[in-house]
Amino acid sequence: MSAADSLEFACECGSVAGVVEQVSPSEGDRVVCHCVDCRDLVRHLGQEDCVLDELGGTDLYQSRCARVKIHAGREHLASLHMTEGKTLRWYAACCNSPMFNTYANGKVPYVTTLLANADKAKADDLLGPPIGHVFPEQATGDGSALTPMPFSRLMRRFFGRMLKDLFSGDRRRSALFDARTLEPIAPPRRLTEAEQTALGRA
Repeated sequence: MSAADSLEFACECGSVAGVVEQVSPSEGDRVVCHCVDCRDLVRHLGQEDCVLDELGGTDLYQSRCARVKIHAGREHLASLHMTEGKTLRWYAACCNSPMFNTYANGKVPYVTTLLANADKAKADDLLGPPIGHVFPEQATGDGSALTPMPFSRLMRRFFGRMLKDLFSGDRRRSALFDARTLEPIAPPRRLTEAEQTALGRA
């Protein structure tokens, strides 16, 4: 049985399942991201109706890397780079559910969990509403009423958690990276030219 401050998650088919521990506004940040990359990942996986809100936003919770535990389906996890950048997108290959965002390796420790895979009522109870919207200017509709969360401010909030993971050794206890090498447990690939073209990116 999970602790009261734990948030269970599962992919659409239920094969990949786990929990985020010690979930609270003081232990992580709930934001909605409207960036093109987040949206195109969901489009690429065919999960728009399951993930995106009415303005093309993705509900996210960024927390310390060792707080995410995979209880089942680790072998179904796959990882993908949408661009030449360092953000690594994780999804359940069994049903194409987008699951997490991380850095390219475990040297920069953080994990962002897509809350579409968790119970919304429980997420609302533990976290309250999102503290802001990242890249609202990239929303698919009128985002003028959204509360902006500048990316620089979000990074400042993340920095303290990163230091804790570095000095405590928790970056080597991430479910998504090898403890010794800090490389992803699922070798990443990048979108092909054909996949880029299908998304209107090439």
